[in-house]
Amino acid sequence: MTYTLMLFESEEDFAARTDPARQEQYLAGWTHFTRALKEAGIVVYGAGLYAPETAATMKRRGGELMVQDGPFAETKEQLGGIMVIDVPDIDTSLEWAARAPVATVEVRQNIPPLK
Repeated sequence: MTYTLMLFESEEDFAARTDPARQEQYLAGWTHFTRALKEAGIVVYGAGLYAPETAATMKRRGGELMVQDGPFAETKEQLGGIMVIDVPDIDTSLEWAARAPVATVEVRQNIPPLK
């Protein structure tokens, strides 16, 4: 079964990506996590996302499409990346989520592709 780990980061986490004083430590956490996933042979796909201010959100209202620059949600954490893993069950996916170098990870089972 495949599960998607949605990895949420704080504004401070996004800032650490480019801050010379914090970037090395920030990247080390992700390097360790992604290396462990790859060595376990469970990675299907993974990608980091650019900071929320680079986003555009499309929403339908009254039959019209509206586009908003930046993130739609006003939250303390934003989606920073995803990792799709192939593991036997939800418990295993949660064990991997707990190893991520972020405070919040949403885990969802993927719907199998149509054949």
